Amino acid sequence: MGTLSRRNVLTGGAVAAATALGVTACADGTARSTSGDGRVGQSSAPQAGTPSSTPTTTGGTLIGDGSTSDTGPQPRQPAAERLEPGQRPPQFVVFSWDGAGEDSKQLFSHFRSVAAETKATMTFFLSGIYTLPESKKDLYLPPGHKPGASDIGYLKDAHIRATLQQVGAAWLEGHEIGTHFNGHFCSQTSGVGTWTSAQWRSEIEQAVSFVTHWRTNTGFTDLPELPFDYTKELIGGRTPCLMGRDALLPTAKSLGWKYDASSPGGNQVWPVMRGGLWEFPLQSIPFPGHSFSVLSMDYNMLANQSAGSINGNPAQRPTWQQQSYEAYMAGFNRAYTTNRAPYFVGNHFESWNGGIYMKSVEQALREIAAKPDVRLVSFRQLVQWLEAQDPAVLTKLRTLGVGQKPASWAQYT
Repeated sequence: MGTLSRRNVLTGGAVAAATALGVTACADGTARSTSGDGRVGQSSAPQAGTPSSTPTTTGGTLIGDGSTSDTGPQPRQPAAERLEPGQRPPQFVVFSWDGAGEDSKQLFSHFRSVAAETKATMTFFLSGIYTLPESKKDLYLPPGHKPGASDIGYLKDAHIRATLQQVGAAWLEGHEIGTHFNGHFCSQTSGVGTWTSAQWRSEIEQAVSFVTHWRTNTGFTDLPELPFDYTKELIGGRTPCLMGRDALLPTAKSLGWKYDASSPGGNQVWPVMRGGLWEFPLQSIPFPGHSFSVLSMDYNMLANQSAGSINGNPAQRPTWQQQSYEAYMAGFNRAYTTNRAPYFVGNHFESWNGGIYMKSVEQALREIAAKPDVRLVSFRQLVQWLEAQDPAVLTKLRTLGVGQKPASWAQYT
């Protein structure tokens, strides 16, 4: 792929997700292998409870067992305005978070606060099993694996509560809640890269089921319902380890999804559609001090700095933090000063190498937010803007190469 000279991004993604929330990679300590009968996991949705048994606290119409509710259109959404002739496009930047959950590090709530301060909107890719108690893990029927199997750990009950609170508050603030699916299987022989479209459908249906039936599964009665209908709000996700997209796309399209954010090593050019969905890749960005590029994600920087170790040499961490910050900014500036292609940054809520990547991405986010003509948006909002444009204009914008600055925007818009 060329973006990582020493570490494979797909293997890296598996480690990234397993450690993102400080939990063990295998919740039950068992080996992860494809079942002999090739069983496809079926939807584990429990029987819906009686919505009227739990009073609504959001003022919306309760759905199913009262875990979610329809409160109408999402608040704080910008109008999607069409470019005027000759107008330079705004610089769109999407910060997204894989496996978003709230644990003792409280990074979900922290970056919500950062977003409020910088007037940013983000995409949070929620792992469905982060709303499922470990005591109920056998409700999860992962394709090709035994019930309850997962290559990321289940959250403690207290952290499930905190995650549910963060998800609801984030949506009300205008952020997008996408999906990072469930068990994060990255094995070359039995991982998500081997799944069929039918198996992806099962995985998605289960992720939705866990989010929409958390009240039944957790027994929590003192938390407000989530203020959205997830079956309507879910329009995209990012696959574990950036694997399995070819089989996923037909299923995602049939479910009405609008985009996929799983492509690795994309160039900084204007987005195209693939399989009927917008393709929003992790992008290859300059890596200061090296002749090769790095993907616009925390783990991929770590892989080239500390050889994949999340506890690298403490003496090197200040240098690595500065280098990762400069990489984020180099990717931004290359687009901002030239073709204005949307810029995508994907990260995890983690504390690798002493938390340097959380510090560097926040520093970059705050600096980017202060620039004129920048829009910090979610993938959902970017989709809405792209679909509001004249298709002929988007076709012209796609002819601008990486780092290509037009002599006049009138030629393109």
